Amino acid sequence: MLPGALEILLWSSFMTSGLSSTSRRISFSSIAIVAMSMMFQLSTTAAYGQQQNFAAQVQAHLAAGEYGVAANLARQAPANQQNALLAQVARAQANGGAKSGSLSTASGIVDDVVRQQTFQNLANQPIQRGGGPQADFDTLIDLIKSTVQPGSWDDAGGPGAIDGFPGGVLVDTTGVMRQVQDAVNGRPLSNLRMAVLNANDHQDLLRDSSLRKVSLRRLEKELQKLAAQGKPASQAMKNFAGMYSLDYVFIYPKTGDIILAGPAGRWTTQGEGRVVNHRNGKPVLQLDDFVTMLRATHSTDPVFGCSITPTQERLAATRHYITESTKKPLQPHQRNAWLKSLRDALGKQEIDVFGIAPQTHAARILVEADYRMKLVGMGLEEGTLGVTSYLDSIELKPGETAPPMNVLRWWFTLNYDAVTTTPDHQAFEINGTGVKVLSETELLTAQGKRVHTGKSDELTALFARSFTKNFDKMSDKYPIYAELKNVFDLALVGGLLAAEDTPNKIGWNPTYFDPHNRYADFHYEETLAPAPRQVESIINHRVINKTQIIAGVSGGVRADVRSLVKRSAIKNDEYGLLNAQRIGSEREMPKDVWWWD
Repeated sequence: MLPGALEILLWSSFMTSGLSSTSRRISFSSIAIVAMSMMFQLSTTAAYGQQQNFAAQVQAHLAAGEYGVAANLARQAPANQQNALLAQVARAQANGGAKSGSLSTASGIVDDVVRQQTFQNLANQPIQRGGGPQADFDTLIDLIKSTVQPGSWDDAGGPGAIDGFPGGVLVDTTGVMRQVQDAVNGRPLSNLRMAVLNANDHQDLLRDSSLRKVSLRRLEKELQKLAAQGKPASQAMKNFAGMYSLDYVFIYPKTGDIILAGPAGRWTTQGEGRVVNHRNGKPVLQLDDFVTMLRATHSTDPVFGCSITPTQERLAATRHYITESTKKPLQPHQRNAWLKSLRDALGKQEIDVFGIAPQTHAARILVEADYRMKLVGMGLEEGTLGVTSYLDSIELKPGETAPPMNVLRWWFTLNYDAVTTTPDHQAFEINGTGVKVLSETELLTAQGKRVHTGKSDELTALFARSFTKNFDKMSDKYPIYAELKNVFDLALVGGLLAAEDTPNKIGWNPTYFDPHNRYADFHYEETLAPAPRQVESIINHRVINKTQIIAGVSGGVRADVRSLVKRSAIKNDEYGLLNAQRIGSEREMPKDVWWWD
């Protein structure tokens, strides 16, 4: 019975009764509530039946081997059923030998946790083949990529793309057979071709781009899909689509996406194994470093870095050796032997990495950058114009005494201007050099104990200031310093997302980048290496005005982004330019595209 008919019937029964108008109104209200309750129950029952019907229909089509129809039905199901039904379809496709189809279906699961679990199940699930012959596109694709211009395919950073495509005919749910060429997922092939031709902003990964965008959520999905196939991340993924500077972070709550943006282009690998931009030599961002920094900045204690320090025992031995050996002047032929004995007395320095795993690529960058900076400070590695080593800066006038053998301490830390944001905090711009050097002069007791002074003598501070001022020049000469800036940039982004609670606000649960799942097990292992524990001590000397001057050095890297990403520290963009960049960066792309220009 229709609701309107039910209302008329109820009203007629009241009119013919002997109840007063007030009683009729009360009774009518009561029965109307009952009627509405009945209709709600009917509606709820119908909705429940419809949900049950979706599940039953999906199951029926899966039983008949109609995976495409089942997947389409699952996508039309109520939101609270879609994820589970798509996971069910993906498992059935894998069991039926439709490997590519199962991965594509799993990619459509919106819930991050369910999608991650589904991909992991697919990775652990043996692929079953049906009774008839099936096209093995994966093997054919791998063969073509390995023999035809291997460096030209998209997973190696080239513009070429290849995928499997079913041939022959398909049969729809009504039993009508037609050629596959007529339609794919309801879209004519001519439209698909035009879409590819028009989407040229994500076709040439190797071209120079002033602003390339990388979608974190889409990238995560593609990594999950590769792991489910037992395949490593592509070179394009590892090298962050060729991006060599991180300028912007864009947030899109409607699509639940986070976009990182910056200049990019073709990359090449140097002799040291360092991946750099082919044109300017700047190191490109690394996916592994991003994952490392994302984990570090979302931990309970987000401070990370490293220290390189001599041991107290060795410092005491060194001080004793200097005291005894300089009681009488050295002869010219004794100098080399004396220096060797001095370095032997100091021995190796201890390396300690904190806040991140010491086996990671990011940890190796911190240690190498710190060590190389100290070589420059001690005059053992050449600086640039404007950067003078500590010993070369010493000028003794007649009668002046040489500085005592104290331990010079230099360390890298963050150097950013205020992060800029839009009023709605959906776009952020990173400003500043990124890296600076700080200094301190530590006193050294006879027992080899280092005493922190909290102060720096003028010459120690002079080197720190000159290195910071000329950091860009030093980065051009030694790319390791630019790599350190990339790590700091990624840490700033990670800290920003943590401080703003961005993943939670947009409904993204980055399960794949968590320390305890597939990225750590599958993709991360490739760049892990034995953790550095010790390094040769850095000590040098100069003879100035017949005076022997000896200097040793310690220090490290220390980064804590929390002060930079507090709301009070972030500056608002007053001109609207940042929001314009965000709007201009939004694109509607095919679901498997994770970068674009």
